[in-house]
Amino acid sequence: MSNRYARWGVYLLIAAAFAVGCVFLSNWQFDRNESRAAEIELVDQNYDADPVPLADLIGADGALDADDEWHPVVLRGKYLADEQLLVRNRPHGGTSAFEVLVPFLDEDGRVLVVDRGWVAPGEGSVPDAVPAVPSGEVEVVVRLRAGEPLPSSGRSAPEGQVPTIHLPTIAAGVDGDVIISAYGQLVSEHPAPETLPGGFDAPTDDPGPHLSYAIQWILFGIMGFVFIFYMIRTEVQKHHEEAEGRPAPVKASRRRDRDADAEDELLDEVDSRV
Repeated sequence: MSNRYARWGVYLLIAAAFAVGCVFLSNWQFDRNESRAAEIELVDQNYDADPVPLADLIGADGALDADDEWHPVVLRGKYLADEQLLVRNRPHGGTSAFEVLVPFLDEDGRVLVVDRGWVAPGEGSVPDAVPAVPSGEVEVVVRLRAGEPLPSSGRSAPEGQVPTIHLPTIAAGVDGDVIISAYGQLVSEHPAPETLPGGFDAPTDDPGPHLSYAIQWILFGIMGFVFIFYMIRTEVQKHHEEAEGRPAPVKASRRRDRDADAEDELLDEVDSRV
């Protein structure tokens, strides 16, 4: 008896450990769902807002408030065309495209890196052609985006290219007071150039599967206990049957043999009477 109870205790401990893991994974998915919902709300709030001057959202300290990401700002000044860079391996148009980064000198004296869009890869390691920026004084509307980290893989890029939009790295090669808390995704340019790189798709409002995954992990944790209790119940029933001395169920083949024997005895009795 004690061995059986010990075994059941081990079963319950395994179910409890599994349930704890499921709770952890469920909470992780709930947190991801909340983060995704906050991202969608931020885009809804800022994406189509009216443009404001750069200084209204990025002050003298150069910091970008997280609540201001995706908000449009208007820049007036000129592109630093000689400082243009390409970001490689960007997923656009079903290819590993390049995005075109050009620093922009705003009228307030600061430089904001502008991502003008993407161009398809060419024959070699660079695109066949990159649309030129407008010359002279330009009014540009961009949406503010936070910079990206350096690649964890440590991959690099050829001269004139960068692996990610890591703003401190880009700023190191640009003269002037470069803002490193944010860059701008191009919305419009005035005067408009004859050709532009490919534009950016609007962010998706798909919340993702995080909520359904969180519920699934909760159900998995419950099912672990259900399975353990089923195993214990089956073992208890089997023990009771053995204790009560119940005969084992007669197999169908054995019953058929007994029926055949009875029929043979009846036929022998009829033959003897005849």
